[in-house]
Amino acid sequence: MRAQERTQGGARKGDSMGVTIRQIAEAAGVSRGTVDRALNNRGRINPEVAKKIEQIADEIGYVPKHRKKADDTVKQAGRGKRIGVVTQLSQSSFMLQVNKGIRDASKKLADQGIEVLVKENASVDEAEQMQAITELEEEGIDALAVMPVDCDNVRVKLNELTEEKNIPVVTFNSDIVGTKRYCFVGLNNWQSGQTAAGLMGLMMRGKGKVLVITGYFSNSAGSRRVDGFVEELKKNFPEMDLVGVQSSFDHTDEVEKIIVNAMSAFPDLEGIFVASGGQAGVKKAFDKLDLHKRPYVIIYDLTPKNEKALLEGTVDFLIDQEGYDQGYRALSILSDMLRRGRTPEKEYMYTEINIKTKYNLN
Repeated sequence: MRAQERTQGGARKGDSMGVTIRQIAEAAGVSRGTVDRALNNRGRINPEVAKKIEQIADEIGYVPKHRKKADDTVKQAGRGKRIGVVTQLSQSSFMLQVNKGIRDASKKLADQGIEVLVKENASVDEAEQMQAITELEEEGIDALAVMPVDCDNVRVKLNELTEEKNIPVVTFNSDIVGTKRYCFVGLNNWQSGQTAAGLMGLMMRGKGKVLVITGYFSNSAGSRRVDGFVEELKKNFPEMDLVGVQSSFDHTDEVEKIIVNAMSAFPDLEGIFVASGGQAGVKKAFDKLDLHKRPYVIIYDLTPKNEKALLEGTVDFLIDQEGYDQGYRALSILSDMLRRGRTPEKEYMYTEINIKTKYNLN
């Protein structure tokens, strides 16, 4: 049997059965009346003392009656609700973390009586996404989290859901303008592109040829990164020469082919910015070319393969977009809307732009 830990005052942690105000009072070194005032918002109490009492109560599993009733009410409000989720690029390594966030959030929401229905799309395809959204609508969803394809049909459909069907929509990872979606959860893609350009400019000392590779032009996340990168080059690194922006459809082989062809045309290419998936193609291209000195490289997504590329010196910088948080937070926001009627505090719920090198992976 697992030994039970004790709080700083001696109460047993994890034993929620039979927890009383007297036990909390003994652990905190205060009177029972003080505990009652702190946990039930009755009368005045020193904030530091109240915080200490609440911490001890949480540690030993005590839930005040008023909070339990409120929690039960909120849980009841979620019973029978359904949240739909539509993703893109289901086979990409980046989606492993996004999907884990979705799964973990789904387990938590299941305890609240909310069912999560997920449609995983393999590509960035308008027809495929429209079908997925329509199927979820027919299954009776009450809210939708979507990685939208940037096109008119999806735009019209999302507005129909929010305005005519009263189904709240949250976008994550990629966004779409001209819709009534409540908020976007994900990276500030424009700013991350600017960041990549700044890093590239420093490495190249503001001069030389640079190539940009994106995934799908219909994916707003990649497009915004490219736009931010290009704008920053024009503004602060005018002597850097952008030799092209090419689409790889997030395929490793396409990334490899683009780099091989570019370096054949521009042997003095000094920088490569990969704004989307297919990053493994960078190493394949370098191996094929057998370079004496490789170009500087910046990629996205903290995956095992990309970490290895950093450690082996194939790439210089990696921008992590916190995929787990994107998947988890999008569902949490919709859950709060359905159960509590709580709308998002901000329109843009940005995740951190985390810059990784081989020196700070852990």
